Amino acid sequence: MMARDPDLKKDLDATVQARKELGAEYESELIDSFLEKVEHRIEQKLDASADRQVRRHLAERRMEAARGGGREGAAGTGSFGERFGFAAVSLVLAVPLSAIGAVNAHLPGLLVTWAGIVGVNAVHAAGGLPWGAGDRRRGGERD
Repeated sequence: MMARDPDLKKDLDATVQARKELGAEYESELIDSFLEKVEHRIEQKLDASADRQVRRHLAERRMEAARGGGREGAAGTGSFGERFGFAAVSLVLAVPLSAIGAVNAHLPGLLVTWAGIVGVNAVHAAGGLPWGAGDRRRGGERD
């Protein structure tokens, strides 16, 4: 059972008193006025409830984002800085790795080196390996 609204009770009492004073000819206008007040109160309560739900939902999403969650959705998610940094580091490391591969194994060594660089970047762009996804969501904790 809902708690009673004292302001609404006062409005009802005032409407009943006005009905007694004005007579039956104003009854429908008085009832319509009172019902408009009731509808307005209901709308206010619904708006407040919806506002609380929206705020709760946003707070939950912020907490999930702060904890590092939400990566299980689309492939290649992550901030621009993370993706750009990974690409920059992989290109910087590609230079000495290419030199080492080319000096030691000539063209096949260079091809294997670049295949490894492309593979690492492809796995990163795809969102990681399937068996490592759970670790990343939990913040890297291991049992």
